[in-house]
Amino acid sequence: MNQSDGKKVAWLDRRTGYLKLLVEEQRDAVLDVLAPFLTASSSPVVHKALRSEDDLAGNRPGDALQMKLEELAPGFWRWALARLSGRRLEADSWRAGLAGERRVGAELERLARRGWRVLHSIPLAGDVDIDHVLIGPGGAFCFNTKCLRGARVWVGDDSVRIGDQSYPYVRKSRAEARRASTALTSACGFPVEVQPVLAFVAVADLQVVPSLRDVRVVQERDIAAFRHLKTDWRLDRVESVYTAARDRHTWVRS
Repeated sequence: MNQSDGKKVAWLDRRTGYLKLLVEEQRDAVLDVLAPFLTASSSPVVHKALRSEDDLAGNRPGDALQMKLEELAPGFWRWALARLSGRRLEADSWRAGLAGERRVGAELERLARRGWRVLHSIPLAGDVDIDHVLIGPGGAFCFNTKCLRGARVWVGDDSVRIGDQSYPYVRKSRAEARRASTALTSACGFPVEVQPVLAFVAVADLQVVPSLRDVRVVQERDIAAFRHLKTDWRLDRVESVYTAARDRHTWVRS
């Protein structure tokens, strides 16, 4: 669809009902003009063209952690004293987390050849982020990654036990998936269920209680199996959800 001066403002795929809006100010005019071509059942999803700073597709695995590391980077003498005394610095745990997100991110990227889309370091309100979002033929998934080198990990219905310490990783994974589902449903205009995934990297042993059904628990080597997952999601639905997920504004109020 073009303006009288030839400037393109939108285009519509009549088969899928996918409507891409290129000029936000013309939204109402575009919908009025295209109304005869839109059936009540088509429920077109309107996506505006993204500015580069709002497009999350360029985020790399662990970008959020990388920024924290740069903020926490200790001076040389502080680093040297910590190493001599055997103390761990706060930056050490962030560095391990960064390595884990990069490993999981690399495994997720390999699914692209099977029609999957992946985004990394999705910023949410409250200075937190989702490590990875995977969207494809098998649905939508929200990944919470933990790098625990050499650890023996037990995963229960609500928490994770490492040694004699418990951590709320399972509850956090559920909460992140709910936030992602709310954000994407609002942006897409149709229900988008997002399933939580808790991904462990470099652990020595992983045990999961059989009663845990709503959160997938995997190691990085298990991610390749996602290529076999199938739902009724067609390519146009995958692209609609992915396009919405790429937009930073989709997540800012989630």
